[in-house]
Amino acid sequence: MAETKVKAAPKASNSTNKSSAPKAAPKGKAATDTVKQPDPVLPPANSEAAAATGAPKATTPAQPEFPKETYLQWYEQMQLMRKFEEKAGQLYGQQKIKGFCHLYIGQEACVAGAVSALTKDDKWITAYRDHAHPLALGTSPNAIMAELFAKATGCSKGKGGSMHIFDKEVNFIGGHGIVGGQVPLGAGIAFAEKYNKTGNLCICYMGDGAVRQGALHEAFNMAMLWKLPVIFVVENNGYAMGTSVQRTSNVTELYTLGEGYDMPSEPVNAMNVEDVHNAVARAAERARAGEGPTFLEFKTYRYKGHSMSDPAKYRTKEELEDYRSRDSIEAVRHTILTHNMATEEDLTAIDEKIKAQVQESVEFAESSPYPTADELYKDVYVQQDYPYIRD
Repeated sequence: MAETKVKAAPKASNSTNKSSAPKAAPKGKAATDTVKQPDPVLPPANSEAAAATGAPKATTPAQPEFPKETYLQWYEQMQLMRKFEEKAGQLYGQQKIKGFCHLYIGQEACVAGAVSALTKDDKWITAYRDHAHPLALGTSPNAIMAELFAKATGCSKGKGGSMHIFDKEVNFIGGHGIVGGQVPLGAGIAFAEKYNKTGNLCICYMGDGAVRQGALHEAFNMAMLWKLPVIFVVENNGYAMGTSVQRTSNVTELYTLGEGYDMPSEPVNAMNVEDVHNAVARAAERARAGEGPTFLEFKTYRYKGHSMSDPAKYRTKEELEDYRSRDSIEAVRHTILTHNMATEEDLTAIDEKIKAQVQESVEFAESSPYPTADELYKDVYVQQDYPYIRD
């Protein structure tokens, strides 16, 4: 039987026509990436760009799309991600966490909405901004915090640190430090799921800087050729390491890159957890039906710099506050309260529970031992008696 191609989604209504896009500031002015340039994510509320493009905003729906259990799950998951990372940032400043540390604050809906749309048997893989994904999947905050402290009780035995969180028990196949390196791995995981006829899929996250890696295009081609059950997600927070998409790519609507491979592709307002859930659910349905991969551009925003060492001077305070005004956690909170799904007291109880969880994770990490020297030679080769030369 001939295969039926699924047409790529039409371009979003918030696409900015290049010929009419606002121009960058002239020479002599501060070289910052602000909303006066073509907006890297979604134009902030009440901005000139928003008026020009009619971009969607993360607003409270008139009627809830999902049952209250789902909204409460989203609220708790996103609050855990937020409070855990806020604490991690504080501990980094105290030099209790060392090395690299990339926070996810502001992007929580990208994970929460996907978790609710997938099954516990689906596989997850991402880049090095990787604390939030396992937290939402059910990894113990204790194990993640201990890993940030490089302790033996960490989920990667203290050997991976912030950038290399893994948890096989929840099907989190890790955070990966090579930019774009996880993309072909995600396709490979999906190949295994298809080969073994499990009915499961792989969701593969990447940052907006990774779409310019050649490995992505090779993976996209093979994923479409073999109709692999994989959802590719680019978390476009607008700035990659610190340079806006407009200054690094001729293609600024990143989802359109998938269309070159006839891959169903669409932009998603990822400051809205409902939109994330719906987009991932559609992609999962296609994948499980044998129709192959989907490429989703999650248009989101991170409130912190690329890493803890990044002061984020390439954007204005006004831009940051504009995006904070559409915070995904506050949107869910407002929906819950507006539609009487829970009381302020109920949400306060959740907040207190999370505060206690995070504090417990810190105490656990601080009291845990560091790995012993012989751990250097473990988990390197499958062969248990590999003859290392130690002299």
